[in-house]
Amino acid sequence: MDLKITPQVERVLRVFLEDPATPRYGYELMKAAKLASGTLYPILARLEDEQLVNSSWETPSREGQRPRRYYRLTGEGVQAARQELAQLSFVRSTGATGAVRPATGGSA
Repeated sequence: MDLKITPQVERVLRVFLEDPATPRYGYELMKAAKLASGTLYPILARLEDEQLVNSSWETPSREGQRPRRYYRLTGEGVQAARQELAQLSFVRSTGATGAVRPATGGSA
């Protein structure tokens, strides 16, 4: 994942991970993540560019009703979000800096 995990991106990912199978529309995400539309939609666009989120437009149920665009984490998005947030939590809890790298098992 080449996306920088800012506090705003973290909030959006946490909302999605509350129930990864549930599609969410923009206004719902804005309220849950406590972000303005000018912050949220660029994040969603970057997540979609990274193929971590996909979106689709609903078919309005009533004439004159505006369609909503729904967003959902992809399978890869769920995995990447969990991994990134776990790493972020680890860094915060240990005070570690930089990327966490797995042990190679070799001698130094």
